[in-house]
Amino acid sequence: MRRFHGLLVVWGICMLTNVASAETISLRFQSRRGVSDESTKSERSVVEVVEREWNAQQTAVIVCDVWDAHHCLNAVRRLEEFAPRMNEVLKEARKRGATIVHSPSDCMAAYESHPARKRAITAPAAKSKPKDVEHWCSRIPSEEKAVYPIDQSDGGEDDDPAEHAEWAAKLKAMGRNPGMPWKTQSKLIEIDADRDFISDRGDEVWNVLESRGIKNVILVGVHLNMCVLGRPFGLRQMVRNGKNVALMRDMTDCMYNPKRWPQVDHFTGNDLVIAHVERFVCPTITSDQLLGGEPFRSKYNTRNSQVGGEATRRPYDDWVSVFVPSGWALTTADIKSLPRVAWYRCVVRLPNNWTDAETFRLKIADAHPTQAWLNGHESVVKPSKETERGVFQFSPESFLADDYNLLVLRIEYPHFATGIKVPPMLLSGSNTLELKGRWQFRFGDNKSWSNIPLPAKFGGSTDMLFELDR
Repeated sequence: MRRFHGLLVVWGICMLTNVASAETISLRFQSRRGVSDESTKSERSVVEVVEREWNAQQTAVIVCDVWDAHHCLNAVRRLEEFAPRMNEVLKEARKRGATIVHSPSDCMAAYESHPARKRAITAPAAKSKPKDVEHWCSRIPSEEKAVYPIDQSDGGEDDDPAEHAEWAAKLKAMGRNPGMPWKTQSKLIEIDADRDFISDRGDEVWNVLESRGIKNVILVGVHLNMCVLGRPFGLRQMVRNGKNVALMRDMTDCMYNPKRWPQVDHFTGNDLVIAHVERFVCPTITSDQLLGGEPFRSKYNTRNSQVGGEATRRPYDDWVSVFVPSGWALTTADIKSLPRVAWYRCVVRLPNNWTDAETFRLKIADAHPTQAWLNGHESVVKPSKETERGVFQFSPESFLADDYNLLVLRIEYPHFATGIKVPPMLLSGSNTLELKGRWQFRFGDNKSWSNIPLPAKFGGSTDMLFELDR
């Protein structure tokens, strides 16, 4: 027994010595902070850069959703352009002693017998598992007051329509689902069968990190405004669970359609999301800090400079953030020219115990004619003389338990003197959720606004989210 105890002590000393003598990675972390601008009575974003060294053996690089195919052809083109450099980043990080975790979501079946997949499954269980680490995360506390910088509710595809149709037909001919064509990680990214890990599960990735003493995490991959931020192994989960986190900003891309707010080119939209991350989530680094040379720049990016900031949006043209309850500040000209219909939308995360279809309902105190949709399904019970005024009930298939749901309201107003004066309430049995806070709204009337192409967790944003603690 003494001999065994002595071996443990020697092993522990060796581990400490190994960590202490491990190679370090010198990095320049770029972040942003808000400062008051007295001249404009507003707040502007200031870039700050701090140099630090990370112990390579305490560092992991997580490769997010670098799939072998995607439904957006332009997204494929951009990814395949920078994937070879990403592979060089991974090789260099691996050589220095960092842990590499490959996380191609929805593709685990392809790696069932792969040593890197088995290694992730059999990693020792962490002593403590963070709450909700298995789940998507749409917002962390530092983002609660942020105005999300782009509208991604259309899914963000920026393909030419004819090219997109041809690409979808090609995917179908290959036996792929044009909407979800990915089956494996891209072959442009090498997986070291002897050292790497493969997992798309938050709890498994957490076990890998904890069992290897990982304190620092670098995220690379796509798409920043959806999966890189929100996945169970993504930026938000890593930040809120106490890791030191950095996004490699030249090894990512976003899903953004320049036809949507703020109507800027794709790469400017990407920069706006990066700026949001730097200010509200975590700092960023670039690939040259490991490889030397210059940061990666896409050949499709023909701009003279990069930008980061906030643009102005108007409710007459786009969805805007609005606090409920509140009214509107409109001019007489606005009132005369605008259609007397307003649309509101928000994203709601509903726990499992809200799944009782008999009691799940929406209550709105507003007396104006209203329609309501949940995930594109219009309410099956609508207010009338025979039912309680302002109460809507939805069919069982309309809501997703323990997931994010899109709630949309269409309200007709006889005049524009008021907005929503009393927050709507979601009810299920004895459970209640007051939807008081930020929604998105717009004037006009278009039935297509009742839903979005992607699930709410992908197409929604931080400034329209309501959720209950589990």
